[in-house]
Amino acid sequence: MVVPDAIKVEMMVNGVSHVAVVEARKTLADYLREDCSTTGVHLGCEQGACGACTILLDGVAVRSCLLFAVQARGADVTTVEGLVNPDGTLSVVQEAFRDCHGLQCGFCTPGFVVTVTALLSETTDLDVDVIRRELAGNLCRCTGYAKIIEAIQAVVDGKE
Repeated sequence: MVVPDAIKVEMMVNGVSHVAVVEARKTLADYLREDCSTTGVHLGCEQGACGACTILLDGVAVRSCLLFAVQARGADVTTVEGLVNPDGTLSVVQEAFRDCHGLQCGFCTPGFVVTVTALLSETTDLDVDVIRRELAGNLCRCTGYAKIIEAIQAVVDGKE
């Protein structure tokens, strides 16, 4: 089958090289889910408002539903699956979310974990007000945010 406006896309996803020919209009979120099998990238609003599709693009947290796959050519992409430790154990942030019960249905959790990981790579000087402000772009319909904030505070305080 000939794909109209097909473009070759190459990028590193969670440390593995991925190459595909995609339609120019294919979002990065769809590319990651469909072509790279990184199903931790969730699609909620598909408008960048919910944060469920947050990934690290060259180390920066971005909404993958707002980018086309072709815009990430040559990039280093990390999804929630790529945040695990080299030995396969959970990252500190993932452990904190688990241990502090910072999730319920889990749909929003990957976006929160990626967002928090990026935030903690920049600073650990976080209080509750800063944490709330930094998480304003991630929506959760189940938890009420209290346990999510508790999980982040646990990491900041070195309890995880």
